[in-house]
This record gives sequence, C-alpha cells and structure tokens, in this order.
Amino acid sequence: MTRRYDMSRRSAQAVRTRESIISATEKLLRSTRIEEVSLQAIAEEAGTTMQTVLRHMESRDGCFVAVSEVVAARVEKQRGRSAYDSRDEAVADLVAHYEAEGRLMLNLLAQERKEDAFITAMLRKGRTYHREWVQRCLISQQGRRSVTDIDALVLATDIYAWKLLRLDLGRSARSVVAVMSRVVNSILEAE
Repeated sequence: MTRRYDMSRRSAQAVRTRESIISATEKLLRSTRIEEVSLQAIAEEAGTTMQTVLRHMESRDGCFVAVSEVVAARVEKQRGRSAYDSRDEAVADLVAHYEAEGRLMLNLLAQERKEDAFITAMLRKGRTYHREWVQRCLISQQGRRSVTDIDALVLATDIYAWKLLRLDLGRSARSVVAVMSRVVNSILEAE
C-alpha cells in the first residue's frame, strides 16, 4: 500500500511561517530602530532560523516590503471608505486607525532619513494617502476647497495631532475625536 503525501499541511505551515515572520518584523519595527532590525532579530522574534527567514522573504528588505504590504492592506480596510454619514464619523474612523497603527507610524517617522529608502517610500505613501483621504472623506461633499483649507485639514487630522492629544497629553481616544472634529468642522464651516 502506497502512502500519498499530503502537501496541504506543508503548504499551510509555510503560510503560518511567513505570517509569523511578517508579524515579527512588524513588531520589531513598532519599537526598534530600523538598523537594529536584523535578520537574526526577526528570526528570533518569529521563533525560527535566519535561513528560514531568508527562504521565505529572500532578504531583510523582503521582510520590510511584506510588512508594508500588510500594513497598506490594513490601512485600506480601516480608511478605504469614500463616504461617511458625518465628518465626525470620518474623524472617529481616523482616530481608530491611529490607535491601531499610530505607534508603528510614529516609530518610522522618528527614523526618517533620506538614505533609508524603505522608510522614505512608506512615509511618502502614507502622506499621500492621508491627503487623498482628507479630500475624499472630508471635502468631497463640500465642493472645491482651497489648498489652504486642504492643508489645514491635513494638519488638523495629522498623526502628530493624535500623538499630542493622546500620547503626550493623555487624552482618551474619544476626547481626541471630539477635538479633531471640532477643528475640522471649524475649518469647513469658515467662509
């Protein structure tokens, strides 16, 4: 009697290993300087070997690219809506996004330098996405607005505004929503 080899178990394990490596890389990127995120550190955090990390991701940069793809998909899921019932609802979704992803973004922002292509590209995409979100979710129903208004809304809803209120001043997420909504509404209701 011949035993049939079942590749589905092996395939499922490979998927779990890849996910574990991506998760470990993201965890390190949330709290560690990027130059300290080595293949060895990723392997240790993932509970695997450096060779396994290389087999799945090909390189350290491959790990970073995979994280950026996973984060981009989460951001799109969190902030991908094009219409909200109210501006306050849009701001509440934005603050929920910052609650989930803010610490990772802040750690990357703190390390931004021109020579690190990964961080520079990721942050450029994030800034572009945020501006597009402001235009899509806060302005689209208002008609055309000036560049100054758009800039003011980008500033009022920027991650650093969340950081100041939530992390530096210790306000609740609910309070951050109230403050940001008040500023957004003031900008949009100004003549």
